[in-house]
Amino acid sequence: MTHTNILLLGANGQVGWELRRALAPLGDVTAYTRAEADLADLEHLRTIVRVSAPHIIVNAAAYTAVDKAESERELAWRINAEAVAALADEAVHADAWLVHYSTDYVFDGLKRGAYEEHDTARPLSVYGASKLAGERAVRAARGRYLIFRTSWVYAPRGKNFPRTMLNLARNRDELTVVDDQVGAPTSAELIADVTALALRHVQKVECAAGTYHLTAAGETSWYDYARLLLRKAAAKGYHLKAGAQGVLPITSADYPTPARRIANSRLSTDKLQTVFGLTLPPWEAGIDRFLDELPHESPERR
Repeated sequence: MTHTNILLLGANGQVGWELRRALAPLGDVTAYTRAEADLADLEHLRTIVRVSAPHIIVNAAAYTAVDKAESERELAWRINAEAVAALADEAVHADAWLVHYSTDYVFDGLKRGAYEEHDTARPLSVYGASKLAGERAVRAARGRYLIFRTSWVYAPRGKNFPRTMLNLARNRDELTVVDDQVGAPTSAELIADVTALALRHVQKVECAAGTYHLTAAGETSWYDYARLLLRKAAAKGYHLKAGAQGVLPITSADYPTPARRIANSRLSTDKLQTVFGLTLPPWEAGIDRFLDELPHESPERR
């Protein structure tokens, strides 16, 4: 495509922020933050798409408050399902590609191995159910789309697990972290870069449209993740009261939450790597870059 118009929604989120950079070489990016494009306002959302006249729509916006969704089901459903259905409909009318992000929460976490794209979805929470409904709306529209399911997303900005752990470790001698949930920590940067590579590919090979799992390689528990994070942070000179030895394992039952968490968040990325010719980096590699990119004036580093 020449002069490709790209509409990016959720531009100030963890993934959206990285997408601003990753998508820039592909065309002219019109980026909207959540404040500028509220997905709960469906008519305004449709207007934005029509005015932008995009060749590609990248939806990095979502209702992501997993626990709060249990008491805000209507809002979660409107943003994660109804708004996505509207975007899918507008994408078809504009003959545009739609890129949408989903989650490991569409599964129940009971499978022994890594989930594949065709495995039956059985969400345990309102959040997971709303994201699954969004996926189904995209597929039902029968347009050109890429759905990327990911998990355990983090970045140097926004609210996420490693930033929370670093803040707690600065002020506490011990931390308790769940050790019976397994997944792959995945950086927003990796998600954005893979998205850009996939979009380059599908502009040439449209049969690559579909649903893909996108996570870093390997697996870990939240407990082991926290220990490695704090060990690396200490080696880089972060001032912490609690080191890796101060992280204590607990079970999910010891840390009840309004929304049920899934024990197995592992997602097989074989399809993604085969179709797009990619080799995904190990999850550990992302931690060093995360620690290096945290601003020196941030609370986590002071």
